[in-house]
Amino acid sequence: MSTEQPNVLWIYGEDLSPDLGCYGTPAVATPNIDRLASEGTRYTNTFVTCPVCSPSRSALITGTYQTHFDAHNHRSNRDKPLRADMKLITDCFREAGYFTCNSPGPPYDRPGKTDFNFQREQPFDGIDWSGRAKEQPFYAQINIPDTHRVFKPDPERPISPEDVELPPYYPDHPLVRKDWALYLESIQILDRKVGQILERLDDEGLSDNTIIFFMSDHGRAHIRCKQFLYDGGIHIPLIVRWHGHVEPNTIDNKLISGVDFAPTTLSLAGVDIPDFMQGQVFLGTDATSRDAIFAARDRCDGTDDRIRCIRTHHYKLIRNYHPERPYMQFNGYKKQQYPLWSLMPLLSESGELSHAQQHFMKQTRPTEELYNLEADPYEINNLATDPDYDTVRSELAAQLDTWIAETGDMGDIPESSEGTTYWDENMAERFKQDMEKRGLSHDTSDADYVAWWENHLLT
Repeated sequence: MSTEQPNVLWIYGEDLSPDLGCYGTPAVATPNIDRLASEGTRYTNTFVTCPVCSPSRSALITGTYQTHFDAHNHRSNRDKPLRADMKLITDCFREAGYFTCNSPGPPYDRPGKTDFNFQREQPFDGIDWSGRAKEQPFYAQINIPDTHRVFKPDPERPISPEDVELPPYYPDHPLVRKDWALYLESIQILDRKVGQILERLDDEGLSDNTIIFFMSDHGRAHIRCKQFLYDGGIHIPLIVRWHGHVEPNTIDNKLISGVDFAPTTLSLAGVDIPDFMQGQVFLGTDATSRDAIFAARDRCDGTDDRIRCIRTHHYKLIRNYHPERPYMQFNGYKKQQYPLWSLMPLLSESGELSHAQQHFMKQTRPTEELYNLEADPYEINNLATDPDYDTVRSELAAQLDTWIAETGDMGDIPESSEGTTYWDENMAERFKQDMEKRGLSHDTSDADYVAWWENHLLT
């Protein structure tokens, strides 16, 4: 196999929004990712199809919406095989003679995260591209876990909580600032690992012939972000570098969906794209453009929900299929991991939240949420019932309905009672165990848990 075929490397940062230096985020230092951006194209409007890992990763690896093949409920079908008429991007590359591998990065000594909502034996050939045959091209994934909670502090470059910029839907509170600062510090640790990967490619003479995608599986692990369809949950960084083929130091504002990654990667490498893939090619001679992206959220852990959205450059329409439920339905992962999840109710009770912050505390939701993203990038002012936006709302709703029908969205098919019971019980038991590890009870009050967080993070 000739080395003229390009190698391919997908570098994942977990739970990562575009909170990087090259995207204009203050306080954080990301020199290695910034260098990668300067040597390639930085995309500013890239969105995954789900704001939680396993459905999103299922869509990324297949180039197909998770709602199309029953992969939309978080970790729902891990024991069931992938649909017979589908395959993974690794299958496509393997058939083209590539070696496929997956690791969490340096020191490349164990398998990296997969977390697909289907069962697939040996989706990768190995852990590291050093295992390939001589002159064999590789497709590699490096899934760097550091930006997933629990956030890792960066002793080499601590970030002062006073220096971070919070979105307006978060209260300005010392606990919130510290939590956000730790998130940014974990990004700096990720950045150093990216630097080590780039250095290795240089040392092995692979840089010029390797297509690099730097990306994330979904947005940041903060309240109103991960597991929700606001931009904080689905907007991710995307940088593509391929020396001599991708223009360096460029910015591209086109809309890109997570389902576009697989077909685009295959196209760039000259590998046939399977007919079942629903994504579009966004780069290269076969590139097309899209005027909207679509995303879906269904059950996450044991928290049942169904939300869909369509997003254009200018507007987003969110459809809540369970408006009778609060935004802050109980979720063991969030309750255990997010300081703000316990702090918000306390601040709400004492009247310390602004209008933008109080929105997320409501016990019911509107059926639809419409946001003018140019005027309201933080998605605070819902225009769904504003008559001035009736035409926009109806047009977006029609496009969303068409997408649901044409892609075969399975979200309206109920899970089995056995399945929902299992995940309800699993979430409750894991939450109880995790709280006990912290010396707390599963029914610890918000006030006591906030006190624990303050003692843990602020002292």
